[in-house]
Amino acid sequence: MSLPAPVLYPPFNTIRLSHIELVVTDLAASSAFYADTLGLQITHQDSTHIYLRAMEERGHHCVILMKGETPCVNVCGFKVFSESDLDEAEKYFQKIGHKVEWITRPHQGRTLRTHDNMGMPIEFYHHMDRLDPIHQKYKLYHGVKPLRIDHFNYFSPDVDASVDWWNNLGFRTTEYTADEETGRKWAAWMHRKGGVHDVAFTNGTGPRLHHLAFWVPTPLNIIDLLDLMSTTGYVANIERGPGRHGISNAFFLYILCPDGHRTEIYCSDYQTVDPDLEPIKWDLKDPQRQTLWGAPAPKSWFNHGSTFKDVPLKKSTLAAQPIIAP
Repeated sequence: MSLPAPVLYPPFNTIRLSHIELVVTDLAASSAFYADTLGLQITHQDSTHIYLRAMEERGHHCVILMKGETPCVNVCGFKVFSESDLDEAEKYFQKIGHKVEWITRPHQGRTLRTHDNMGMPIEFYHHMDRLDPIHQKYKLYHGVKPLRIDHFNYFSPDVDASVDWWNNLGFRTTEYTADEETGRKWAAWMHRKGGVHDVAFTNGTGPRLHHLAFWVPTPLNIIDLLDLMSTTGYVANIERGPGRHGISNAFFLYILCPDGHRTEIYCSDYQTVDPDLEPIKWDLKDPQRQTLWGAPAPKSWFNHGSTFKDVPLKKSTLAAQPIIAP
């Protein structure tokens, strides 16, 4: 299937991805991983939640850890340009028949909860509590020195349908992988903020979260994290990398938290702000699209993902054959 024409004037203005709420079984273990090891900064914690932000972020949180019995994802959040965009979003989702509700979220203003075409829970807000800048408080930098949340990658049972739906919200495709035999898309990368992606979709049973990602200054930060993880009891949590993707040109590392949620550490992609930027097409059989250099992805990278709470899964009908490490 061909790519839909980009919607340059969407029904409401989403600026970027913003935050994610992960359900974890042990807050202390999760704090040791996300704060002490990765280097995210704790902005609030109590007996049931931990809120964290990265070093460049002024908003109160980009990750919320919520204690629960079973690991899953509660919601992914996005920031809109203005309060009026929230009202326009409500009208839009009601028009297309999606359930909407206004929820109370600590440290955020009005927050609109809904879902995408696959049932994945998403929320939109404009105001979040602003905190003092810490990007020049270098004594706080540790771990991988994460600067900001960068993107979400999801498993979708129908990548073409996901691309069409998010395209209508103004998310523009930067790169995509096509199965030449069927003409269907196997994966796609879509953005709002001017990087390669805010959201991406990979063929597979879904909807599930494949990973969330953080931007770091240099590849050396990733090497430092590998040294740290290998000497502090986390070597088994290193799943894939380091290496460089063909798609996005990113230098990458994939790691798993104690509850199995996958995080990518990421740098070196490129600017995509031009509205007439042509998407880059990759053939599924091209080995360099996934790994320009580095070891091939393990089987777990294609199969493992985090489910969304109370959202049923659907299998993909696209029988793609990606390159898998032996």
